[in-house]
Formats: sequence, C-alpha cells, structure tokens
Amino acid sequence: MFQRLREDINSVFARDPAARNFLEVLTNYPGLHALLLHRLAHWMWQRRLKWLARTLSSFSRWLTGVEIHPGASIGRRFFIDHGMGVVIGETAEVGDDVTLYQGVTLGGTSWNKGKRHPTLEDGVIVGAGAKILGPFTVGTGAKIGSNAVVTKEVPAGATVVGIPGKIVKRPDPDVVEELEVDPARREAMRRKFGFDAYGISQDMPDPVARSIQAMLDHMHAVDERIERMCGTLRKLDASYRDGSLPELRDEDFADILDDADSGCPPLDPEKRDDGEPREGDESDVRPEKQKGNG
Repeated sequence: MFQRLREDINSVFARDPAARNFLEVLTNYPGLHALLLHRLAHWMWQRRLKWLARTLSSFSRWLTGVEIHPGASIGRRFFIDHGMGVVIGETAEVGDDVTLYQGVTLGGTSWNKGKRHPTLEDGVIVGAGAKILGPFTVGTGAKIGSNAVVTKEVPAGATVVGIPGKIVKRPDPDVVEELEVDPARREAMRRKFGFDAYGISQDMPDPVARSIQAMLDHMHAVDERIERMCGTLRKLDASYRDGSLPELRDEDFADILDDADSGCPPLDPEKRDDGEPREGDESDVRPEKQKGNG
C-alpha cells in the first residue's frame, strides 16, 4: 500500500514541475486524493459493497471535484492534473502512466448495459476539456488535444485534435509524395510574403499551419516555373530581358489621386442639389416663359 502511494506521488513529480515536496503533493493535490479514494471505493465495489462504494465516490466528488465511478478500472501511476471537472464512467478502463487534465470526460453514448465507456491504453495524455465518448480504445501513447471530442478509435501514438476529433499526426504516417523543395528557397518565399504561419513550425500538428505551408510550397513551385519560362524566352529571343517591373509613380496617377482625395465635387452655391439654377436667378426664366412675355 505504501509502495503504491510512493509510486503515485513520484508520478506527480515526474509530470508536474510545480510540485515541490512530498508533503505538498500529499496534502494539496486533489487528483491524488481522488485516486486514493477511488481505489478504496473500487475495492468495495468489487466486494459488492456498492452503496458504500457509491457513497465514498460522491464524497470524493464533493471533496476534490473529480467524479470517478467506483466500477472504473484504473492502472498504476495515474495522474490527474488540477482535477476539477474530470468525469470517468463506470466501464472506463485506464492503463498505466495515463495523464488527464481538468475537465476531461470519459463518457458513454448509450443507455444500454455493458461496455459503454472508452479504454485508454498505457501512456495516453488527454488535454484539458477533452471528451472521449464511446466504447472504443485509445491506443498506447496517443495524445488527445484540449477540447477535442473523440468518438472513434485512436491508433497508438496518434495525435487527435478538433471537433469532431481528427488525427493530425501518426508515428508511421501514410506514404505521400514529397515535394523536392529547397528549404532555403522555402524560407526565402516565406520572407518575401512576410508571413510566418502564425509562428507555427512545420512539424507541429496543426492542420491550418500545414495548409499554409502547402500554399507556400505551391508558390515556390510557380515561382520556379516562371523562372524557367523566362530562361527559355531569353534563349529564343536575345532581345528579351529579364527586368524588374516598373515602379508606380504618384505623378502618373495624379488626377486619380486628386479625385480620391477630394471625394465628391463641391456644391455650386448658385445651383440646387439637382444641378438646376436656384429661384430668383435670371437663368431661372425658361424659354417658354420668355416667348410668352414677348
């Protein structure tokens, strides 16, 4: 018993840099308290003391903010960081060295009896607010991103993000055709457009960053093809020169810029808004009236 307790406390030190000493972890980590109380409740549940087990589980939820059904099976060195809002269902199975952050739900999607909750294999990490719903398996070493909603099986070593959860990284990715892009040219293209893809590097599992990187690679390929075409034109026509585009001077667009600055033309005080002369002016006398007066 004391050996398991020491093992659990050491797992906290291994995964939380904020942990300072043995006493602090033992007295101030609700995730550890919830785990210890669950082990006692699970022991009661297996011996058919189910009312006592559920009562202890409810007390643990009130004390720690973590709700673990006493029927759930949890392995060794399990760590819940912060803990508040974590919910683990009755038929959930958690392997060794698993880490959960606050707000995680290991829930079910069916009211039928039997296996309703997920199985987390060894070494799984689940980010804050993630929801894993259904009787499927999350493979060894998989990572679930914060606030992801996972409803399908996750292979070992994969990284899942988004709603619904999508696999964005595998340990052995599918074989795809790699573009032959010079890294220096790619960097030059990035600088040319003054864009750094939100500060995200190519190896980070972000689908938006990957899409932007693909666009930059496409621009690089187009730029390279245009250079080949220019080279071919120079061979065919010696008079063709590869010059830069002429600069746009303000004086070439003076009239347009004046119109843009002035906006609407000023109103003539001698005329109405519709352009007709104002009343009382000599020009207000229409030809018909002049003829009649003559």
